[in-house]
Amino acid sequence: MLTMYDATIPPLKRALTSLSHILKKGEEYADAKKVEHSVLLHARLFPDMYPLLRQVQIATDMSKGGAARLAGLEIPKYEDIETTFAELQARITKTIAFIDSVKPAQMEGSETRDITIGVRNIELKFTGQTYLLTWVNPNVYFHVTTAYNILRHNGVELGKPDFLGPRD
Repeated sequence: MLTMYDATIPPLKRALTSLSHILKKGEEYADAKKVEHSVLLHARLFPDMYPLLRQVQIATDMSKGGAARLAGLEIPKYEDIETTFAELQARITKTIAFIDSVKPAQMEGSETRDITIGVRNIELKFTGQTYLLTWVNPNVYFHVTTAYNILRHNGVELGKPDFLGPRD
């Protein structure tokens, strides 16, 4: 039987691990091509979209927020001040450590837990399962995919296996 823990923690960890790998390849590409890191870190797919830095921040925010809310824990607060690949990697590492600290017992019954979040002055209400499946997972995958696409668009040699990560 698939539990909320199983549907939440391992997929979030895998997505963040893949994001870390994708960023590493971006940094290596920049170094090899003698491209200033800030060029990639501030790159966007389109002018009205967030740059790479913000894509990583949002993916980690969604991951830690999702895990915390479903486990009934306080959400760790991050300052969103990263400006380097190393700082983004540290943020991902910190987020993975947090979600790894969530125990299966903390998520028992979370599929029916009432969850309310505020987004741009709008209050969204979910049950835990709906929150995970229609908000957390799609947002995490969107921002990880967008980070991948920003780097790929800028010449970093990435493929589907980089996004999917190693098979467990």
